[in-house]
Amino acid sequence: MPKNNSLKSILIIGSGPIIIGQACEFDYSGTQAIRSLREEGIEIILINSNPATIMTDPQMADHVYLKPLTTKSIIEVLKKHKVDAVLPTMGGQTALNLCIEANDKGIWKDFGVELIGVDINAIEITEDRDQFRELMDKIGIGQAPSTIATSFLEGKEIAQEYGFPLVIRPSYTLGGSGASIVYKKEDFDHLLQRGLEASPIHEVLIDKALMGWKEYELELLRDKNDNVVIICTIENMDPMGIHTGDSITVAPAMTLSDTTFQRMRDMAILMMRSIGDFAGGCNVQFAVSPDEKEDIVAIEINPRVSRSSALASKATGYPIAKIAAKLAIGYTLDELKNQITKNTSALFEPTLDYVIVKIPRWNFDKFEGSDRTLGLQMKSVGEVMGIGRSFQEALHKATQSLEISRNGLGADGKGIKNYDSIISKLQHASWDRVFVIYDAIQMGIPLRRIHEITKIDMWFLRQYEELYLLEKEISSYNNLASLPKELLLEAKQKGFADRQIAHMLNCYESEVYDKRSAEDIKRVYKLVDTCAAEFAAETPYYYSTFESNMIVDGKEFSENESIVTDKKKIVVLGSGPNRIGQGIEFDYSCVHGVLAARECGYETIMINCNPETVSTDFDISDKLYFEPVFWEHIYDIIQHEKPEGVIVQLGGQTALKLAEKLNKYGIKIIGTSFEALDLAEDRGRFSTLLQKLEIPYPQFGTATTADEAQAVADKLDFPILVRPSYVLGGQGMKIVINKQELEEHVIDILRKIPNNVLLLDHYLDGAIEAEADAICDGENVYIIGIMEHIEPCGVHSGDSNATLPPFNLGEFVMQQITDHTKKIAVALNTVGLINIQFAIKDDTVYIIEANPRASRTVPFISKAYNEPYVNYATKVMLGVNKVTDFDFNPQLEGYAIKQPVFSFNKFPNVNKNLGPEMKSTGESILFIDNLKDDQFYELYARRKMYLTR
Repeated sequence: MPKNNSLKSILIIGSGPIIIGQACEFDYSGTQAIRSLREEGIEIILINSNPATIMTDPQMADHVYLKPLTTKSIIEVLKKHKVDAVLPTMGGQTALNLCIEANDKGIWKDFGVELIGVDINAIEITEDRDQFRELMDKIGIGQAPSTIATSFLEGKEIAQEYGFPLVIRPSYTLGGSGASIVYKKEDFDHLLQRGLEASPIHEVLIDKALMGWKEYELELLRDKNDNVVIICTIENMDPMGIHTGDSITVAPAMTLSDTTFQRMRDMAILMMRSIGDFAGGCNVQFAVSPDEKEDIVAIEINPRVSRSSALASKATGYPIAKIAAKLAIGYTLDELKNQITKNTSALFEPTLDYVIVKIPRWNFDKFEGSDRTLGLQMKSVGEVMGIGRSFQEALHKATQSLEISRNGLGADGKGIKNYDSIISKLQHASWDRVFVIYDAIQMGIPLRRIHEITKIDMWFLRQYEELYLLEKEISSYNNLASLPKELLLEAKQKGFADRQIAHMLNCYESEVYDKRSAEDIKRVYKLVDTCAAEFAAETPYYYSTFESNMIVDGKEFSENESIVTDKKKIVVLGSGPNRIGQGIEFDYSCVHGVLAARECGYETIMINCNPETVSTDFDISDKLYFEPVFWEHIYDIIQHEKPEGVIVQLGGQTALKLAEKLNKYGIKIIGTSFEALDLAEDRGRFSTLLQKLEIPYPQFGTATTADEAQAVADKLDFPILVRPSYVLGGQGMKIVINKQELEEHVIDILRKIPNNVLLLDHYLDGAIEAEADAICDGENVYIIGIMEHIEPCGVHSGDSNATLPPFNLGEFVMQQITDHTKKIAVALNTVGLINIQFAIKDDTVYIIEANPRASRTVPFISKAYNEPYVNYATKVMLGVNKVTDFDFNPQLEGYAIKQPVFSFNKFPNVNKNLGPEMKSTGESILFIDNLKDDQFYELYARRKMYLTR
């Protein structure tokens, strides 16, 4: 049966600003769904308030509404457009909750809008813990003993009956908001209160804690003919008790017996069929007892594309959201093509001949005093994924992708060597658990003891142990020359980096590289092909591995599936895992950079390791390498592909930090040169340039030690702003008001970021802050936007409400901003994008900093003015166009305000004051006609409320 031809126009609800628990995986899902439905000639209307997404690009949907996600906005959109159906399953919990609210208010009925991809009953059943429990009982699927509480008193009575530990799970929340494990009676009252308050219907489920049980997730798709496929089975390495979003996860499942796996599959399909009659995607979570009985209990089911759907799509190469959108409009699975092979149907279940490992990325350093213990409430801000031929290789690649100054597991001198610390960290899982397990084995703590404490399956622990034993064996050799080829190959096959092997043998990384090149131990690239190479794959989506050479016609040979063309190529370096200060907006820039380079006739090559993003979708670039944005991996890809050059200024600090290495190895950096990037990052040299240009800047000094900082402080007046070089999101920035604070902070920064050059500025108290973004071709400069911050100087630009255009800067000040921007852009030989930040005091414009790269604000300005600025900037970087070639035509009536969004609710006891270090996780855009708007008044009235030093 073909699609439902009565559906001419569909409304898609986005997920809004990025928060912990709901990140850019929904931009990926929504973008795929929009593209999928437009292929069918359906008119798409999108509502979403997040300007940093690809999804909200004007060319994505037929009509894009950057409006708050409220029923009021829904009504405004429905009055303007005849909408046949709404698809709410691509926008996370935000979209589902808004869909229910609109349904309760009768809005869909009033406008004759059909709900597709899910039905209201399915949402109600899966979100309401009581209904879900009743349904599971009815269909005979086991659950942990549990009872619903809708009041504090009820909760107390249930706890008395169950005893501790127990789990509190609020209804209708995402990312485990308000959920907790209660170990002690003394903690119960306030955690129960928190759970009830987190639930919009004031309801919690209290269940017996299944501590130590294993946890699994299955991603399913179902069509209207009731065909169901299981796309991916994901095993959590961490047992029950840690939210899946904070767990290290592995696909395919590693420790399940085949009979239990079949039972779990049958249960998942039964659950999906029982929650309602709809076509679309579904995520099911189970717990399995760690004994030989392998009892299975259901945890929850989500009738929508989930956080794990993006991971499962990237892990299998099967585009879940794209197919789910087609199923929602009436197609059946057997009618659709497998997007990878193009010659098998979508009813084909993926088979993996590789392993993927996902590791979350946390940002606890931004939430001083936060509880770093992992539990039922998600706390991570992003994630990375490693693909390898074995669990060990994938695990190593994932740890190398995290960008936390680790080179992988062990062999970098950064492990913990204190027994008590290791035991404590095993007992209280936190962000470094993946490394602490290795440290424990290295110390000689028996595997059974580690298992006893962590309840991590012994299979995983033995994998770790094998890695440690290999490290120990390699370290026993006197030097690199004496290391046998077989052992070096084994280390590479298990994911050890050249840098780690160099550490083991006390030599240089380059020497290891030279030895393995001489021994012909080279990376080969394999296709992610969904079907274990049973059918030919047409999608250029690759991961690297090392193979033992085969003998073919008497010659050694290893198969490389990445065929190099003779086209001119450009590599775009991605931004790695999301984190505070470097989020989805850099992925936006990377995607537009890739598309612009393709328009200019280049073969585009994307390197990134973030499974949540649009840049790692299989058909955005001509070739995708799903690899760590880590020197060794990048260099090998460049050696293989031999591109014209590499674009580093779109991938945030991640890509920028690799510019020095690229320059050193003679690899061309497209656009602004390394020398210019380095000059802007080196606070001291940059201030000297400003002096030469006669541009004002706050008095400053540089320091590399606490003593030097004290000497600089003698020349400057307090308060002083302390800033490290080469960081993003204000990492380590602080305003200090006396010598003691200065010393403590400098020592702390240098401990966290050794060998850094610190800049000490006199802080301009009470100044207004503004920023400008511009495109420069080395001679001509076009300012794409000037924004004024509503908060005073001292609150990080990413945490400030910013207005476009400025609301309170006179002509004289605006002229200075324009002149300074043009002078600096040309003096830095900028080719591409540049962002400059200003402090304005007594009508004088001072320069705070300049960044010759894509900034966090570029997508916001592009959406506000409806102009493709990254596209233009990329063409300038490539030398295809000059700035003067473009016909700039910004369109904005009134003002656009960039509003930061915070995730402080995940860290209830943390100081919420704002300062120079960024803390927001996302942003929304607000359009107002004039400054008399109530929302602007409200923002302006509380502009100083959160400022902290």
